[in-house]
Amino acid sequence: MAKKIDGMMLKEMFSSGAALLTQNRESVDALNVFPVPDGDTGTNMTQTITSAIREMNSKRYTSVSDVADAVARGALKGARGNSGVILSQILRGFARALAGHDEIDVPLLAQMMREGANTAYKAIMKPKEGTILTVARVIADETEKIAPQCEDVDALFKAILVSGDAILRRTPDMLPVLKQAGVVDSGGMGLMVVYRGMYSALTGEPVEQTEMDGKAEKTLPGEFVDDHEALSVEDIKFGYCTEFIVSHPREDMKDSEVVRFRKRLERIGDCVVVVSDLSMVKVHVHTNDPGKAIQYALELGELDSIKVDNMFEEARERAEMKRQAEEAKAAELKEYGIVSVALGDGLAAIFRELNVDKIVDGGQTMNPSIQDLAEAVEATHAKNVFILPNNTNIILAAQQAAELTDRNVIVLSTKSVPMGISAALAFNPDASVEENTEAMKEAAENVHTASITYAVRDTNYDNREIHTGDIMGMLDNKLEILGHDVTDVAKQCAEKLVNEDASLITIYYGADVDKAQADALCEALAEEFPDCDVEVQNGGQPLYYYLVAVE
Repeated sequence: MAKKIDGMMLKEMFSSGAALLTQNRESVDALNVFPVPDGDTGTNMTQTITSAIREMNSKRYTSVSDVADAVARGALKGARGNSGVILSQILRGFARALAGHDEIDVPLLAQMMREGANTAYKAIMKPKEGTILTVARVIADETEKIAPQCEDVDALFKAILVSGDAILRRTPDMLPVLKQAGVVDSGGMGLMVVYRGMYSALTGEPVEQTEMDGKAEKTLPGEFVDDHEALSVEDIKFGYCTEFIVSHPREDMKDSEVVRFRKRLERIGDCVVVVSDLSMVKVHVHTNDPGKAIQYALELGELDSIKVDNMFEEARERAEMKRQAEEAKAAELKEYGIVSVALGDGLAAIFRELNVDKIVDGGQTMNPSIQDLAEAVEATHAKNVFILPNNTNIILAAQQAAELTDRNVIVLSTKSVPMGISAALAFNPDASVEENTEAMKEAAENVHTASITYAVRDTNYDNREIHTGDIMGMLDNKLEILGHDVTDVAKQCAEKLVNEDASLITIYYGADVDKAQADALCEALAEEFPDCDVEVQNGGQPLYYYLVAVE
């Protein structure tokens, strides 16, 4: 049993924690949403701790103080999303507790947990219980109680896991939204995964790191993400986007000075971001007096990477470019254009074959923004533009996007990709807008769709008991079939959709289904429904094994 943790062991523990989180990212993501597999808490936390490990591995460290400081600094640079920011603050608290220490003993481990929780709470304006913050705080409380009874760090860290798991199970009692969904807090789960990975390394079984997949968008450490480019001159209250880093703070700089600095910026501007680990302060503010912001910052230390953008001038330039572009487009506008939402290379290819002008990435698990849709409409270079949302949750966004453009936009309320495909097939370039609208609408309404996916966790829904991994058949977006075999569920869905008026069954198979499986399903349905034509298409959609259309 280990009495103390040295720098090399702490480094291995952090690496193991990051590796276990990477491996379990999808399961943490899945706690965000029911019933389809989606979410980003695990992704955000993984991105954050991956940045921390990258910083930690950039140099050789011998003391726990240096290791923790590097981890905190890297996490601060790469913090992503609310969960990632909170995780970075917990790690920052660890670094504070370990400052000046070569090793971690039992009392220092308890202090580390306390400082991690306190730092995270201080970073949040209105902390909400039932979240990752609660998990961190209760762990700190229990660790302080147990520490005097422990002789080695192994035993205390095991107690950390026990107390953490216990409070995590109680988070649904604190947040009604969690209880309704039948899940624990995703951020708290992510934190416990990290701690469990750290404990594995401490007990001689470190988790090996694996590469993240492409879902997690890669971001550059130290960069700010600013949306001021979307503003018009009339919308701008503070005209200068000001960014810089206090790269070498005074040695005696205190947290209270950083807090005071942030408050001073809030009095002279908005969109204030001030993030610090006492070795660096990242600053962003929209203000009409960038000189004053810089003057305030100089009281903290040396400045670097200073950038000041005139948002008024940028807005004027964009407005002029937009005006010129619109004039150019107006002279060459065609009569019709079609914008469709789809996710998956196969589905996108099908829409392109139907002469759809613009494909917007999105669907059940990723809804495009209003701006995405509006930009797609503008890019069609057409007087009259039909939008096929292909999802219930995107229809309203499409309707709002229509108001952002001067084109004649017709939003067809297509609730699934097969409905959108049917509508696109019905389009006639020689018909009037009214005739096309009616024909496309009628074609879409004649389609009924089944979508086959899987459950990401155990839950109860609509008086049905659902278990992780169950295959779910959704008929027109309503859960109807539960089973254990993808093909069987797909067949049952088709049987429920096919009636005496049905003449065509189209199967769109997803990224997780091979062509042979889809062909076998096609043959089975063709045999069962001889009065229907049965077709199979490579949709390539993620997460959904099949989309089955009956018309």
